[in-house]
Amino acid sequence: MGLFGRTSEQGGPDDVVAGFWAWWAQARPRVEALLDAGDGAGLAEELAPAVAGMHPGLEWDITHGRAARHALIVSCAGDPELRPLAHHWARQAPPADELWEFLPSRPAHPNPAELTIDVNGRELDLEKMVFGLRVPNGQPRIDVSAFHPIFPDLDDETRMEATVLALDWLIGEDEVARWVGDIVAAAFQPIDAVAAVHLPAVVADLASEYQQEQWALMEGQTAGGARLIATVRYPLRPVDHPLFDRHIAVVLPYAEADGDGLPAGGSAAALGEFDERLAALLDQLKGTAVLAAHVSAEGSRVLHVYADAEGDALARLEELAAGWPEGRAGVEVTTDPGWLAVAPFLS
Repeated sequence: MGLFGRTSEQGGPDDVVAGFWAWWAQARPRVEALLDAGDGAGLAEELAPAVAGMHPGLEWDITHGRAARHALIVSCAGDPELRPLAHHWARQAPPADELWEFLPSRPAHPNPAELTIDVNGRELDLEKMVFGLRVPNGQPRIDVSAFHPIFPDLDDETRMEATVLALDWLIGEDEVARWVGDIVAAAFQPIDAVAAVHLPAVVADLASEYQQEQWALMEGQTAGGARLIATVRYPLRPVDHPLFDRHIAVVLPYAEADGDGLPAGGSAAALGEFDERLAALLDQLKGTAVLAAHVSAEGSRVLHVYADAEGDALARLEELAAGWPEGRAGVEVTTDPGWLAVAPFLS
């Protein structure tokens, strides 16, 4: 397996994904011939411009498929802003066949202990890699300090690139986004290091603590210093909903508030009833929309919903909001693939 670099051409218009697949239909025989010949440079000349035509930040790779002979991977390279694009690319892919399947992120390798990665002409065999692992108290993340015997001979950037690729092959690129926190590519072996191949078991153990839906209650202040209460899905991570790149903010003004501007009395009851109707609607929309958080402050509640732009969540939410009894509800829509609107709550 080689380290493939990021593509570097300029991105195209909104229909770039369709453009890629039109290119693939005529380029596939050439790609297969280059692959059979083991011509890595030729593959890069073919694929890099085509992938860069969608966005210069996307990365590509070709590896053994899970059900097909080959898997073409086009991934966001850890950039949450690009993850929806990679998944749209995969959703529009032609049906998999005996030769090809198409993946929007690098999957875990079935036998990582047997895997060797080429790092600038040096062999990095995962069997010799070790990790220092730390789970911060109460956090859904594992901090990783990685070391391999060749690391002292590599520069910082190459060590980090190799570490991230190794993590991808060990647990899968999406699982890295979900569960891995701080990453250090160390020039010296960490204290109490464990074999890297044990990481999947550690991640599975952590994930088992978050199998059920959980919510966190948070408190803070608005920019003006008013008290703010937020109820947030926990953990809250865009990787769990990669196609939900449309942010829909439903703003509900409420009539009764306490001295801090938070809902009280009949307004608190009305908001509770609205929450129940929203939950029922999102259950109907399951797979196309999700409530990320709601925030109450200064006489209004803002519900942050993320949705697949190809679904009908927006129309359904507008219809629901129109029935709000305590004033005119607002519905504001933006494209937000990185979930920046709820960035303070991401976990």
